[in-house]
Amino acid sequence: MNILRTMQTERLILRPFREDDLEEFYAYASDPEVGPKAGWKPHDSRNESWEVLQRFIREREVWALVEKDTGRLIGSIGLHQDTKRSCENIKMLGYVIGRPWWGKGYATEAAKAVLQYGFRHMRLRMVTIYHYPFNERSRRVIEKCGFSREGILRMGSQLWNGVIYDDVCYSMTREEYFLQEGAKF
Repeated sequence: MNILRTMQTERLILRPFREDDLEEFYAYASDPEVGPKAGWKPHDSRNESWEVLQRFIREREVWALVEKDTGRLIGSIGLHQDTKRSCENIKMLGYVIGRPWWGKGYATEAAKAVLQYGFRHMRLRMVTIYHYPFNERSRRVIEKCGFSREGILRMGSQLWNGVIYDDVCYSMTREEYFLQEGAKF
């Protein structure tokens, strides 16, 4: 079982999910503009959100993103197994932000904190990340975090509804992270 540390950034608290997050989680997970950009079906019911929330709590690889000023749950971010790679000690970064908080820099702020955690505490070898060609917001977050573009994996993902998209692939090695941060590894 993974152990998530609670972290803070300037504007966010990254903490493990709790059962009382259900209503705010469902609010952004049911938005038809949110899930499909990350590759998952918008939640149809609170029961569906409850099942996913229970998995997040049990597996402990996804942080809840809480806005410090309001205490509201605004999204999630996690380090997951990258099923496109077979090497050990590599994780894939994934995140989602509720639509009311788009364009405010929260995803970049959270991603940088999780990268630091992944490379400094988990001692990861590499972190990967993907986006669909149409998701320009994610592309900008990825670039601001300093990932290197690897290329396009054509027909890399088939969504719940049968639609197939290319995956735009990026990665950051441990060495690249520490060079970017100007620190020793």
